[in-house]
Amino acid sequence: MKKLLQLVVIFNFLFIITSCTPKLDIPTPSAGDANFSKPIAIGGDFMAGYQDGALYQKGQKLSIPALLAEQFKLVGGPLFNQALMPDNEGLGLNSKVWESWFVSSSHLGYKTDCEGITSLSPLKSNISVSLATPYLTGIAGNSVQNLAIPFANISDYFNPTFGNAFSSTANKNPYYNRIASYPGVSTIYADAKAQNATFFSAWLGMEDIYNYASSGGTNASIPSSSSFAAYLDTLLGGLTANGAKGVIANIPDFRNFPYYTLVAWDNAELGQAQADSLNDFYTPMGLTHIFFKLGRNGFIVNDANSNGGVRQLHKGEYITLSVPIDSMKCNKYGLLIQTINNRYALDSSEVYLIDQAITTYNSVILQKAAQYHLAMVDMHSYFNSVKAGIKWNGADFNAEFVSGGFYSIDGYHPNQKGYALIANEFIKAINSKYNASIPTFTCIECDGVLFP
Repeated sequence: MKKLLQLVVIFNFLFIITSCTPKLDIPTPSAGDANFSKPIAIGGDFMAGYQDGALYQKGQKLSIPALLAEQFKLVGGPLFNQALMPDNEGLGLNSKVWESWFVSSSHLGYKTDCEGITSLSPLKSNISVSLATPYLTGIAGNSVQNLAIPFANISDYFNPTFGNAFSSTANKNPYYNRIASYPGVSTIYADAKAQNATFFSAWLGMEDIYNYASSGGTNASIPSSSSFAAYLDTLLGGLTANGAKGVIANIPDFRNFPYYTLVAWDNAELGQAQADSLNDFYTPMGLTHIFFKLGRNGFIVNDANSNGGVRQLHKGEYITLSVPIDSMKCNKYGLLIQTINNRYALDSSEVYLIDQAITTYNSVILQKAAQYHLAMVDMHSYFNSVKAGIKWNGADFNAEFVSGGFYSIDGYHPNQKGYALIANEFIKAINSKYNASIPTFTCIECDGVLFP
């Protein structure tokens, strides 16, 4: 009888708790005014799923378009076809082509630096052109729905030679050739239009600006906003011609990426004796505009317009994460004899060009989104929020390198968790514009930065 009374008490308690728990009002998934029966994606690195310095299989499977497609299935979307890399080593373009054309994806591992200190560091392998063959072979035809091509400027979408096989002297991009319907004849734009999509996700203009920025302003130039607008108008006009709807994102500030902020311009921390020694070296050479003091100092960079072709960096200028850090630690790279090559630095004039381009491109994107009745994702504001710090499902994310949880270890591309957060922002914009009810999600299988 005692046990029976206990069970009755427990049952009544559970009944009270259950009856007092509010029911969650989860709306039924709905496509609203959009049609997701045939989605495609266009863009560059971020839409392709490029991360950790390479394009690799799991990154593609959990790319922004692939994650969106999973949610689109709830409102009538189909399977989403991508040209997957054969493994998770993947293939990345090496910015230091004198070492190798290609690299594998980076991972955190233990490395002993020039000072004999062992610590966690991004590790990758060089891949020769001959060994890259498995990654260069793709899926021809017109069945691939993720048409985002890493490092493709918007003009490349209209260039048939962009689909030629990789060549170190001609076409230096290996990625479109893998999916081109007719390599060397077709274009990304034509292949995208031929899909007759009902919905497209687009993030364009990033590469036009960041291909320039990542090279320290030494890689060609940033196309004018009028040129960008003309290409974007043609592309969006073609994709919406049969009534397709879509979503488009704008461009974040480069200062939100660790690639441009991790190595500070004035990170040359000197004692008084070290500063005096450097001044004794430069002053007799007549380079009196270079002066070192106790504490933090600007590194020395190549500058053809300065006395002696060199000068110190100043506030508002940046060093990219591709700079040879070991040489800075042990060989006085950036201080003595070897000054920082301008491919690793953004001077104030280059910063101005980048800022102006982001502002004018974003104005174009906003105008075209309105013209073609597209949902607009304000990635410029969102990346500012990430830098300030955001919380998702109880987890904190920010723009700190490695520890922030948002970026992969190349310092520019988000990791899989970061891409999942971005995909949710796309969903919010789609829901708002098209009166849809597509649920946001938590990506359990998405990796952050993996530690050994």
